[in-house]
Amino acid sequence: MVTAQAKAGRREWIGLAVLVLVTLIISMDMTVLSYALPFITADLEPTGSQLLWITDVYAFVLAGLLIPMGTLGDRIGRRRLLMIGAAVFGVASAATALSTSPGMLIGTRAVMGAAGATLMPSTMSLIRNMFHDENERRAAIGLWAAGFSAGGVIGLVAGGALLQYFSWGTVFEINVPIMLLLLVLAPLLLPEFRDPAAGRLDLLSTVLAFVAVLPMIWGVKQFAEDGIDWPQVSGVVGGLVLLTVFVLRQRRVADPVIDVRLFRAPAFSAAVVMNVLANFALVGFMFFISQYLQLVLGLRPFSAGLWSLPAAGAAGIGAAVLAPMLAQRFRRAYVAAGGLLVGAVGCLVLAQVGDEVGLTQVVVGQALMTGGIAMVLTLSAELIVSTAPPERAGAAAGLSETGSQFGAALGVAILGSIGTFVYRRQLSGTAPDGVPADSWVTARETLGGAVEESRTLSTAAAETLVAVARAAFADELRVAAVVSAGILVVTAVLAAVLLRNVGVSVPGQPAGGSPDPAPPAAAPPPAADPAPTPAAADPAPAAAGPTPTPTTADPAPTPAAASPAPASGAGPAGPAAVPVDAAPVVRADPAAVPVDATVPEGTVTGGTGRADAGSGTEIRIGPESAAPAGHRPAHPVA
Repeated sequence: MVTAQAKAGRREWIGLAVLVLVTLIISMDMTVLSYALPFITADLEPTGSQLLWITDVYAFVLAGLLIPMGTLGDRIGRRRLLMIGAAVFGVASAATALSTSPGMLIGTRAVMGAAGATLMPSTMSLIRNMFHDENERRAAIGLWAAGFSAGGVIGLVAGGALLQYFSWGTVFEINVPIMLLLLVLAPLLLPEFRDPAAGRLDLLSTVLAFVAVLPMIWGVKQFAEDGIDWPQVSGVVGGLVLLTVFVLRQRRVADPVIDVRLFRAPAFSAAVVMNVLANFALVGFMFFISQYLQLVLGLRPFSAGLWSLPAAGAAGIGAAVLAPMLAQRFRRAYVAAGGLLVGAVGCLVLAQVGDEVGLTQVVVGQALMTGGIAMVLTLSAELIVSTAPPERAGAAAGLSETGSQFGAALGVAILGSIGTFVYRRQLSGTAPDGVPADSWVTARETLGGAVEESRTLSTAAAETLVAVARAAFADELRVAAVVSAGILVVTAVLAAVLLRNVGVSVPGQPAGGSPDPAPPAAAPPPAADPAPTPAAADPAPAAAGPTPTPTTADPAPTPAAASPAPASGAGPAGPAAVPVDAAPVVRADPAAVPVDATVPEGTVTGGTGRADAGSGTEIRIGPESAAPAGHRPAHPVA
């Protein structure tokens, strides 16, 4: 016999530390390249187009493959995919560090992105298998989100520190020992999970998912670089068309890459929306903070990274401490909306910076913004993996990360475009005295260009040019901060509305703060004839407990009659997971089963992947009908 919800042991928590370390490395690789670009440019001499691909190809490939790789992990095994990805990521990192040409560097970075796409959904979906207790899973996802949120800032600090003493290749070489450690510890600490009834992988849908996401991400990023032009518009429109084809195909095929019916659940839809918009504001605005610290306040890269550490700490506290703690006591609508409003307050603090003094506002505002948004990202990740059936957790995790990447790219593009408009408008007048016309044209493009041009001018002209450009960039940052605050407030309203019916517990599981569950079904009157019925002779141990024995008046109750509706936690194969001769285990509502009721050991209850995961941990998606014959429930292997 097993309990309804097994607690995680030491092995699971140590395994979580390994998963958090992996997400930390992946997140670091998104920012660690920032400070290495000048060294790479001097060493490999790439063209402008090659430099753009060196910067963006990792994120492009990562975003395009997240959903397909999440689905692949559901089929071949999430731990197996994680280990394959770790091996490829380590080899590709070493090759990237040893690159001798721009083409080689672009190719190895693309391979790193593909390997990273195998790691991210595997880590999130494995947490779903390792932590079956609701509160423990929420805390685990909080730690996972904290690692991902802090990784970007740590990448800046680590990159600045390494580049002061070593070559640019070392920012990639640090990945190798981490991946080796993962290959050693994964078989010892992490469980394996795959869906034995997943069916074949739809290659056409996999290709559609990649080619739909890739041009959209590219298009919105190019908007920030070059403004609105037909190639960028074509990329976004083409991606949307292919995405529509992808969604229509998922509704028709028997084994979809992502079950679009998941979006019928308000909690799932709200989580995806929060994920996209929160990353829009967070990542889009971080683009301004790094430039402000270095180009306006004049801090060195390493010092700028150190002043960003409070934000990393706030992100860790918000994701790993506040989000799990508050979600146990208050409705998710209140917690999510509260975190988003805290982030909005942080943006308003950042809107107070000046062109000469503003370090305090940056430190405080960035900490509030990242701490509040980290809470929301934790809740959205937990809602996504908890609402989706466990056999689809990998694909759902991939969808979550794709939303993060798309929101980040959209934020950089839109906020960057708004900021560029404000900056150029502030410098729309004639050139200051002593500043040549060509230097003024360059200065009007970016603050970095103005700083570079100032080095070729006389002292008085250089000081004037830099002062004007810094004031314009401060205006740019303030406008972007106000826009980000508005986005977060709108997202808070959406979260409060869409999550209003989601209680304290995981969606679908009655708990404090959620609507009252249906009362237990009344037991039928005792039989007039005390003679045992054929059902009483059934040796199945699941009949133990207060569940009533069928009476002689109804000698042949069928499982369907005992449970007119599937359990709320059932996945697509939920009803088929209960043996026919164990009818007392089938139940219409989790609340209808007494606390001390048990199930036969080894029986897989619908949708959780194991018997001790309890019922009601997911929202039932799709028609409420029995699984087709021969369809087996998902269950962990090894």
